[in-house]
This record gives sequence, structure tokens and C-alpha cells, in this order.
Amino acid sequence: MTVDGARERIGFVGVGEQGGPMAERILAAGFPLTVYARRPEVIARFAELGAEIAASPADLGSRVDIACVCVFTDDQAREVVLGPNGLLAGMRPGGVIVNHTTGSPTTVREMAAVAAEQDITVLDVPVSGGGGKAAEGVLTVLAAGPVTAFERCRPLFESYGNPVLHVGAVGDGQIVKLVNNALMSANLMLAVDALRIGEEFGLDPANVAAAVVHCSGSSASMQLLASGATMEIILEASGPLLRKDVAMVEQVAAELGVNTGLLGAIARPPS
Repeated sequence: MTVDGARERIGFVGVGEQGGPMAERILAAGFPLTVYARRPEVIARFAELGAEIAASPADLGSRVDIACVCVFTDDQAREVVLGPNGLLAGMRPGGVIVNHTTGSPTTVREMAAVAAEQDITVLDVPVSGGGGKAAEGVLTVLAAGPVTAFERCRPLFESYGNPVLHVGAVGDGQIVKLVNNALMSANLMLAVDALRIGEEFGLDPANVAAAVVHCSGSSASMQLLASGATMEIILEASGPLLRKDVAMVEQVAAELGVNTGLLGAIARPPS
């Protein structure tokens, strides 16, 4: 992963709970890194770690070969990439934008179409695993887009991800991630209800969970509950993300005329 014999310069916008550990892994892997952040404490931390600090996404784009975007919503990602002071206002032809934001496949396809007019490639790359997995370098990376750009970015992805998967064309990464998150939400609702049933049978829910994780009814959600997490703890940590992603699945399914069936009926986490 070099340009004229030198390591490619990486940019990162969105160094929060998810993106922050990813950016730290990029630095630890030896890539020159430029970040854009608004909070003074975040700017100070990454400057101390050795990252350059950009004044805006456009400024960041002018300094890097590959720019990663890891923000919360589609609207934020669109502003970072397509806005008047966004990445495309500064990036040179031949660059790559890596969209790590989970959102609509329509949005990332729009980004890719606009960027292509400037000879810039957009990769659709949601990740799964959260900040803890990012810090360990074992996020699941769901990359979609041109294979040449994917292979160019693979060493970057491997700094924070394992496995690194190519799942199709731009937009397909978003669909895989959204289906996964809907399934996770459905599994969570089923796991909680299963423990309730066990309790009404007179069993200790902790004992039921400890047993089921070793049986065919296990799931990542049941493993969370067996570890001592409660629905309240899970929703406090991940509720906004799960609700956003389940709503996005419903929106995309409606746009495409897809029947989500049982998955759609049980996936929505409580408010």
C-alpha cells in the first residue's frame, strides 16, 4: 500500500467511540494519519499520538490519499463527503473515500456517483463489533465496491479488522450490515423472551442463559445476557444504534418492495 514508494496518507473523520479506536490502530500500524475533529480534548489526544489535525473535511481531503468517514447518520456522512466544505472539495483525483457509516445504500451510491465525476472512488465499508473490537483489531469489515480499490485499502482495513470481507458492489455492504443488525435485534428480543419463559417455569434466568449458550439455541445476544448484561444495559449502550438501523432496514425494504417477514416483525428493540 504505497504511493511512489511511500506509505499512503490516511485521513479519518469521526474519531468517536467507534472511530477513535480504529484511528488509533491505523497510527499503531505506521500509517501517516490526519484527523478532523471538533472537540478540543479529542484534537489534543490525537495530536499527542502523532496525528496531524485538519481544519475541515476539505482540508483533510487535500492532505490524504484515502479518507475514512465514521459518523453516526447518513446526513452527517453526506455533509462530510458532499458538503461545500466536504472531502470532495479538497481531494485530488485518484483518491479513495471509505464510508464506515452505517446507513442507506442509496446514500453511499449517491456519494460514489458524485465522487466518480472527480475520479475519486468511494468504498462502502460498514464494520461490526464496536469500539472494543476495534481496539483489539478484530472488527468485522464488510467492504463493498471496486475490487482494485478494495485491495488497495486492504492493509488499512487489516490494521483494525479481522476478518476483512468483500461483499459486493457499493451499497451491498450497507445491506449486509443492516440485515445483520436487524437479526441481532430480533435475536435479542427472542433471547430476553426465552429467559422470561424459563423464569415463569420457575428457573433462574442466569442458569438458563449459562446452559443455552452451549446449546443450539445460542446467539451473540444470549451470550451477552449470559455474561451478566441486562436488556437495560444493552439498550443504554446500543439502543440508539439498533433503533436507527432497524428503522433503516424498514425504509430500504419499503423502497425495494421487500417483505421482511418474521425478522421485521420482531426486530424492533423497545424505546
